[in-house]
Amino acid sequence: MDKQPGNKYWLQNSNDRQQARPGPGGRNNGQTPQPRPSGGINRWLWLLVGIMLALFIFNYVNNSNQSANSPQRVELSYTQFYNEIQKDNVKSATFIGQTDITGELNAPVNGQSQYHVYQLPNGDDQLAQLLIQHKAKVVYQPPPDNSFWLNLLITFLPWVFLIGLFFFFSRRATQGQQGIFSFGKSRAKLILEDRPSTTFADVAGVDESKYELQEVVEFLKTPQKFQRLGGKIPRGVLLVGPPGTGKTLLARAVAGEAGVPFFSMSGSEFVEVLVGVGASRVRDLFDQAKKASPSIIFIDEIDAVGRQRGASINTNDEREQTLNQLLVEMDGFDARQAVVVLAATNRPDGLDQALLRPGRFDRRVTVDRPDWNGRLAILKIHTRDVPLSSDIDLQAIARSTTGMVGADLANLVNEAALLAARRNLDRVNQRCFEEALDKILLGAERPLVLSDEDLNVTAYHEGGHALTGLVSEGADPVTKVTIVPRGQALGVTMYTPLDDRYNYAKEYLLTQIVTALGGRAAEQVVFNRITTGAENDLQRVTAMARQMVARWGMSERLGTVSFSERQSPFASAGDTGAPTNYSEETAEIIDEEVDRIVRTCYDQAIEALTTYRPALDRIAQELRRHETIDAKQLHNILEETGTPLAQSQLHPDQRQPTTTLAPPPPAEPVTPPEMESHQESQ
Repeated sequence: MDKQPGNKYWLQNSNDRQQARPGPGGRNNGQTPQPRPSGGINRWLWLLVGIMLALFIFNYVNNSNQSANSPQRVELSYTQFYNEIQKDNVKSATFIGQTDITGELNAPVNGQSQYHVYQLPNGDDQLAQLLIQHKAKVVYQPPPDNSFWLNLLITFLPWVFLIGLFFFFSRRATQGQQGIFSFGKSRAKLILEDRPSTTFADVAGVDESKYELQEVVEFLKTPQKFQRLGGKIPRGVLLVGPPGTGKTLLARAVAGEAGVPFFSMSGSEFVEVLVGVGASRVRDLFDQAKKASPSIIFIDEIDAVGRQRGASINTNDEREQTLNQLLVEMDGFDARQAVVVLAATNRPDGLDQALLRPGRFDRRVTVDRPDWNGRLAILKIHTRDVPLSSDIDLQAIARSTTGMVGADLANLVNEAALLAARRNLDRVNQRCFEEALDKILLGAERPLVLSDEDLNVTAYHEGGHALTGLVSEGADPVTKVTIVPRGQALGVTMYTPLDDRYNYAKEYLLTQIVTALGGRAAEQVVFNRITTGAENDLQRVTAMARQMVARWGMSERLGTVSFSERQSPFASAGDTGAPTNYSEETAEIIDEEVDRIVRTCYDQAIEALTTYRPALDRIAQELRRHETIDAKQLHNILEETGTPLAQSQLHPDQRQPTTTLAPPPPAEPVTPPEMESHQESQ
């Protein structure tokens, strides 16, 4: 989980995080081996050629043998044959069909006793009777099958196949040689305007971004509406936001609404090994878009090719040439051609400034995480094709998924549907969604066999987290506590805020530190010893306290001064306030302030758990008995033990004005002269 205070879920786990270990040979386990090239097609082609050659040779040898073994015979004309009949020299005659007559002579003619005669069609009907009168044996034989085309096919098919195979390999070789010159061709995927595509009805939770893009759609549909007043087409729209918020989906929705050709390409597809390929592909892409105008070009992950030039020692000439060509194309094509460039990135801080200026990317649309209303609309879209039970409360699910983006919600719906299918349910019910959410946030359950001692320590550890959250004002409501191992955690305490938070007060952050230290404090109070189960808690507490001191100016001793550089709000990891441009003395003061905040909050956690020890024991007992308890059971335990429940744990309608929790300031705030000179130098 994210260790930043901006995270909406505070999950306390009571075990150490394990590092992924490489498998044999230094590679990670489960690594997919590279596929080896297969020559199966070539083997089959050569096998087929061999079979055809064998058939041809066999047919040729067989015909030759038949010709050699067949008896020699003389060819007689019809007149000669008639004369031989008159001489009683015909011993036998075999009529084959209507044209051929073969047989044997009594006396050889030209040294041959066998003869063959071609009879004219519709010849003498009395010929057979004449042969019988001259004591010749007459036999009728049906004509052989007309195998001319079969023989022709068997004779010439192998040659035709070999010639075709020769041309096939010749063409492949020519294409391979021409492939060297095809590197510069664009590999963009074209989606035509007549193909069903995504529309704005399929996008929810980003209403502000859709409103910004509606004007682009309207311009592509009716450009004359804006051109009559001198308006110009927006050259480019840059979509920025965290991963999974729907930037690519918005770009496809713009194409679907406008009904124009849509060219989609990733930024990494421009750059190749050969120098100049990226620039050539940019030119080819824009040439295709101009010919199909009005059209849309979408470049996903544009930071792969549009990073700041000269920002690093390791420069890449190919990437810079590609970026230069992109700058020229975006600011160089005719304004009358309706070509809009959409780009998406989650690292806008690293893009080149020339790319962001007006005239290239005129608009910058932020696609941020949705609020609970947006999440509700997203859930309605993803559950359109999912049969839901009558007990489904999508509003409650939307409120309990604070911080999730569209991709997370789609995964939640899919996991709930899969869970219902495994249970052979006809419809997805509320319990499926709750268990799917637990699986996503907490991890899958692990069947670990723990000793009674470990279970007891885990129960009190998680009970300490829950109890400090229940009695501390300003803490997020505690919704569930479990000692069932999930993921890499032996136990988890879940805090679910009622509303989305965009600004965090100092008191809220201090309360988060107190609740995070509640597990370690419970071990100290109950067992008078500590374990390694609070490693993740201590890491998160230390990072939060350091950011309070060095980043947000929440230290009375250092004042309202920031000692860290602000990173991209869309980056996956935030700034931890590591020393960069201040002296060692200031770094020592920062360390002292971090230690003071953590120690003060730890003392408050110890005091709260000592004061309400009966409630802590009851929570641990219920966890050992049921393994998982919810918010209602926790409230009943506090009511039975007489422990006051914080107003922040109640429904907003039942709350009363509350006091906040904050550590006392240091006894003698001191500002070293060294730091004053450092601030003046800044």
